[in-house]
Amino acid sequence: MSRRHILHEDRPADAATGISGLDDVLNGGLARGRVFLLEGSPGTGKTTIAAQFLMAGSAAGERTLYITLSETEDELRGTADSHGWALDDVEIFELVPPESLLDEEQQQSLLYSSDLELGETTRRIFKAFERVKPDRVVLDSLSEIRLLAQSSLRYRRQILALKHYFARLDTTVLMLDDLTTETLDKTVHSVAHGVIRLEELSPEYGSERRRLRVIKYRGRRFRGGFHDFAIEHGGVRVFPRLVSAEHKKSISREPVSSGSVELDALLGGGIERGSSVLILGPAGTGKSLLTLSFVQSAVARGERTAMFVFDEEIGLLIDRARGLGVNLEEMVENKTLVLEQVDAAELTPGELSHRVRECVEVHGAQTVIIDSLNGYQASMPGESALVLHLHEMLQYLNRQGVSTFLTVAQHGLVGTMSAPVDVTYLADTVMLLRYFEAAGRIRRAISVIKKRSGAHEDTIREYQIGGRGVTLGAPLTGFQGVLKGTPVLSGDADLLKRSDA
Repeated sequence: MSRRHILHEDRPADAATGISGLDDVLNGGLARGRVFLLEGSPGTGKTTIAAQFLMAGSAAGERTLYITLSETEDELRGTADSHGWALDDVEIFELVPPESLLDEEQQQSLLYSSDLELGETTRRIFKAFERVKPDRVVLDSLSEIRLLAQSSLRYRRQILALKHYFARLDTTVLMLDDLTTETLDKTVHSVAHGVIRLEELSPEYGSERRRLRVIKYRGRRFRGGFHDFAIEHGGVRVFPRLVSAEHKKSISREPVSSGSVELDALLGGGIERGSSVLILGPAGTGKSLLTLSFVQSAVARGERTAMFVFDEEIGLLIDRARGLGVNLEEMVENKTLVLEQVDAAELTPGELSHRVRECVEVHGAQTVIIDSLNGYQASMPGESALVLHLHEMLQYLNRQGVSTFLTVAQHGLVGTMSAPVDVTYLADTVMLLRYFEAAGRIRRAISVIKKRSGAHEDTIREYQIGGRGVTLGAPLTGFQGVLKGTPVLSGDADLLKRSDA
């Protein structure tokens, strides 16, 4: 056994990328002694990921080498400075094209052939490698080598030569490709041990969205599909796609109270722990304020909660809640509530799922509120994707024993209404809020139209929101057509007087 292998026999089997979310997607990291391809159009984050990969190696005591054919050393160090990094432990070798080394007279009298250029480039790569003897290498980028090769056959032979050379020395190699030439050429795909594709999407409004996908990884079960990621100050953050089946634990399904005797009665005893509740209704019916009743009761039980607000400015929500006797600021200060404003134009669905998981697994939240799905839908590429994301998220929260409350603003105020997306079949409980007019006043009605876990009242009740929170009146037995928003009085009108009392 060589001295090199003796020195490295105790190191982990995989080379960690330094990006926790990416290591999760790769099921551990990059297999040592193998060649990997990281491809994507310019601006997708290849250089940033490559730098983090090398810095993670340096932090583990490994020798690292960055061979650059496309960027200068000053540009690389400038990128590092923008993230607050120091590449002092990373060896950077700036590979200047061979013809650039000739003086002006030689350039006029000597024409460098592509064969000579390619051979000289390869020789200098090997020479830099022999000098540093690195454990990790980044080659940036393959586009220049492809141009020098000028044919697919010569390019493939050159990549195979590099692969065998690096493999002989047990070096983990990350090759970058910016896809600027011959994008249909899959030469490196067949040669590389693994291939990671980076993509950038440009929505009609809002910031760009980035995502990645592992196209292949020989002998490794990785997390398939697309995974959102973001380039922030400090580097790349990857948000692995949520797979609810991976998160199972034993939980108790006992009912939890809303804090209101009348509302609990309407719900058939309360909400079952680990279930989801969808609250439907037109704008202004009090969907957000109704969820605050469940937040307040959860905090009173000594539980932690999380609330993700898409549609309303948090300061206004805090003021409105204070009018109902709910002090959200105090809950935040006491760390019993995580209150987050969500900008649908800036946040990717993957990052939202990551934040929800963080609230549950790090902060211990047992009640989660998403207000509303209208804003959530705005961050999604389409209705089908929204339903799939919600399905995984609700399944995950259910298996963690978290009670989830979702609000949806329906189109219209009275009469026939529709929701922007139908997710009623996903929720365990569906509550319907409605306006109706009676005795010259605009009133609100509430009903439970679905509950999987048991019986519930089938009545329609008037409700009011005030200083005492949500209060329910008697069933509206004297009306027909309340759910349509066009009721007809067919019984005792005195019940409205009793509900006003």
